[in-house]
Amino acid sequence: MDDACYKLCEKLVPKNYIQQGQNAKSIHQSKIKHLLEQRRIPEEGWDDQTIELFLGELAIMDSNNFPDNCGVGEREARIYSSLVSKRHFRLGHGIGRSGEITAVQPKAAGSSLIMTLTNSLALHAIKLSGIQASSCFVVPMATGMSIALSLLSLRQKRPNAKYVLWPRIDQKSCIKSIVTSGFELVVIENVREGEELRTNLEEIQKKVQELGAGNILCILTTTSCFAPRVPDKLEEIGEICKSQDIPHVVNNAYGLQCSKCTHLIQQASRSRLDVFVQSTDKNFMVPVGGSIIAGFDDNLIRHISKCYPGRASSSPSTDLLITLLSMGVKGYKDLLKERKSNYKALQEKLSECAKKHGEHLLSTPHNGISMGMSLQTFQCNTEEAVTDLGSKLFTRLVSGTRVIPTDGKKSEICGRTFTSFGAHCDDYGSPYLTAAAAIGMTSQDIDLFITRLDKVLTKSAITKDSNQVDS
Repeated sequence: MDDACYKLCEKLVPKNYIQQGQNAKSIHQSKIKHLLEQRRIPEEGWDDQTIELFLGELAIMDSNNFPDNCGVGEREARIYSSLVSKRHFRLGHGIGRSGEITAVQPKAAGSSLIMTLTNSLALHAIKLSGIQASSCFVVPMATGMSIALSLLSLRQKRPNAKYVLWPRIDQKSCIKSIVTSGFELVVIENVREGEELRTNLEEIQKKVQELGAGNILCILTTTSCFAPRVPDKLEEIGEICKSQDIPHVVNNAYGLQCSKCTHLIQQASRSRLDVFVQSTDKNFMVPVGGSIIAGFDDNLIRHISKCYPGRASSSPSTDLLITLLSMGVKGYKDLLKERKSNYKALQEKLSECAKKHGEHLLSTPHNGISMGMSLQTFQCNTEEAVTDLGSKLFTRLVSGTRVIPTDGKKSEICGRTFTSFGAHCDDYGSPYLTAAAAIGMTSQDIDLFITRLDKVLTKSAITKDSNQVDS
């Protein structure tokens, strides 16, 4: 209601009561005004009422919610189910136009505001994480497809290039993003340094010389990963890319939450780092379906956004906008701090549990999210035994752990054969189990995991001893 409506309300209810209500609403409005002025995450998180008020006012600005709208086109944001309409806050036009995902829609001013505001807040979040990127946009695709979009966009600038150099990271989406884009995958096997799996810089340089820099589309590196693999040596690879004029793309899937990963990206940007892609669900605790494509060159990021074909769903942008407004800067920083504390706690407790059962925590100091526990003395020499251990944890409602055998099993992915896929190398030498301290994890999660892991290992050891006696 505007001031005139409030004046009319005073004829029905005492003036001082109306003024109280008007003052209360002005608090909500001042928050919204400050957001539109600053286009940054608010210092303190908003309450749900303010967020719902804001989204409601934005929805009113879309043509499908105009009282006298007469839509005669084929796409008029018509929504059959009222339940679906409520789920999407009556926003049905999506974001972008047929020519560009970041373009403004004439008949969807509210949805367009959501898109532009979310991109601004996402950039602010990236900077809060420690990366001074210059541009980004939220895309309604998960990390793998967003990497594929980035690769296809680079093709227009390097039409003769056909190879993508890829330090091995055993995640199928990475491989598929390259192969689906029509490029030839060049696997760079990792080298073992202590108990860590690290980037083979010599092999990268060798492949650049062998294939020719002009034939290489990019080097696709990784930050966040499962131990014992650790983030790639981005700075050194950035120097290679700079000297050979090869684009550098980084898969930063869940790396925004980890200062080790963000520091590597920031440092590599001083030499060469063109694009880095991260998931919205893994970094900001929203439903799966979105990612953020970011970089240090506004023109390149704009070029990638223009390569996205057609309009797009606004759901990932709306989810991220709601979440960042709800968190606020303080809430986000607190979550990052809590995650780092939980990493140390998980590390200590998993190490204690490992020692109790004759195992040890793998030494992977360069990985700030994931950690591994050896299974050398545990009876895990066969794929069946490893599967059994993983299954026992899963039936006890432990999710997210990975148990890796040393069976040397061959796996074919997109026409390529990998040995021991999941281990990031052909032969690590011993089986292990991994766990990760990701954003949103609680101390209760850690305690429950350790308790249940201890029970599974203890029961398995008793069973093993019993079988030995029987034999």
